[in-house]
Amino acid sequence: MTDDTFIEGPLYEKRKKVYPQSVHGRFRRIKWAILCVTLGIYYLLPFVRWDRGYGQPSQAVLVDFPHRRFYFFFIELWPQEVYYFTGLLIIAAMTLFLMNAVAGRLWCGYLCPQTVWTDLFYAIERWVEGDRRERMQADKRYWTLDHIRKVVTKHFFWIMIAWWTGGAWVLYFDDAPTLVKELATFQAPFIAYLWIGILTATTYLFAGHAREQTCIYMCPWPRIQAALTDEWALNVTYRRDRGEPRMSVKKADAARIHGAAAGDCVDCHQCINVCPTGVDIRHGIQLGCIQCGLCIDACDNVMTEIGRPTGLIGYDTDINMQRRQEGKPPIYRIIRARTLIYTVAIAIVGSIMLYALANRSTVSINVLHERNPLFVQLSDGGVRNDYTVRLLNKGAARSFAIGVEGLPGATVRIAGVHRQADGRLVVEVGQDQTREVRMSVQVEPAQLPKAATIIEITSTETASGQTANARDHFVPADL
Repeated sequence: MTDDTFIEGPLYEKRKKVYPQSVHGRFRRIKWAILCVTLGIYYLLPFVRWDRGYGQPSQAVLVDFPHRRFYFFFIELWPQEVYYFTGLLIIAAMTLFLMNAVAGRLWCGYLCPQTVWTDLFYAIERWVEGDRRERMQADKRYWTLDHIRKVVTKHFFWIMIAWWTGGAWVLYFDDAPTLVKELATFQAPFIAYLWIGILTATTYLFAGHAREQTCIYMCPWPRIQAALTDEWALNVTYRRDRGEPRMSVKKADAARIHGAAAGDCVDCHQCINVCPTGVDIRHGIQLGCIQCGLCIDACDNVMTEIGRPTGLIGYDTDINMQRRQEGKPPIYRIIRARTLIYTVAIAIVGSIMLYALANRSTVSINVLHERNPLFVQLSDGGVRNDYTVRLLNKGAARSFAIGVEGLPGATVRIAGVHRQADGRLVVEVGQDQTREVRMSVQVEPAQLPKAATIIEITSTETASGQTANARDHFVPADL
């Protein structure tokens, strides 16, 4: 009896180095435009200024860990508002699902950082070492001084791009011009140099060496999106009904003269040569295909040269592939249940976030009841409960009057705060700051409640009257 599970040889195919060829066309121009815009935003955004007033950071986009703030132009988020980031993540996920439902791996082909930086690294490689043929021939020859010079130059530019990529990332966490000066003079914190080193190494490794292996073996999205797509989604597709059987131009012309079938595909392999992952799109949708559309440009260029209609490779659906084989005209359904659900989800979450952002309060109060002891029995029979009150001010410096409602006859005291002439306890809170005070609530014996009572601690801005409230319990001694 034999063991059918025994496998001889390696479990994974040895990597075949990919030498993508340059190509010109509509989709290549789209990819260049997206690359320039996205990298331009990433590298330059930390230097954009935004006036927030005296004493506030002037960087438009800033993650301020020391002061626990996130700034995005006119928006300022506090740690208590982490739900906005949750909403952004939901919108990002739904947008990704929507793109997949409309046109497959749009994210992978055009917007993924791995794709963008790998595209840039390939451009540097072609500029220094030449196009596909020159690079393949150079790798087959022995090392020469010219080849060494080109390889060293290429890796130098790669490392510089990777270094600036890591450097740009840390600029989002401190004032960019100041941090650049500190980095240049070796006065920046060690953590900044550490993260620049980590991100430089990972960018250089993934974009310069791992390349298509990152997409095929490391990224989970190709596996996930396969379960989210359907037969109506547009994907880069080789139209077999038109392309098969493949043969050269001369053979195809001869076959047509004699009434034999001949496809438009001339088996030139240009679609394979330009693919950044080395995929043969004629074999159908594959895990390695990132749907970048470069094979469409390559094929259209060949079709134009030989005088045949373009579109042998293009964005199409599984439904239309079947309809063409049956001799039926293609149909497209971008708007369908799947895309509507994703669009509605994005609209709902986005609307909730905008409403919450537009109506959020600039004042907040949190109260924590002292637990040890829960109450204090006074010598006259009265009871005192102690609380820690934290006031949060998201605007200019303001004053807040603190009071207690729901407990008749209660006396309120705040450590370090004296009553004003009108009897109010007023606490000063600086601009964009929080202040913590210790508050005591005391009740005389005759007015003690018989059970734990819900009270409301209020903070009222003295100038505008804007209020914020928090609830807690007053616990009498007889519980």
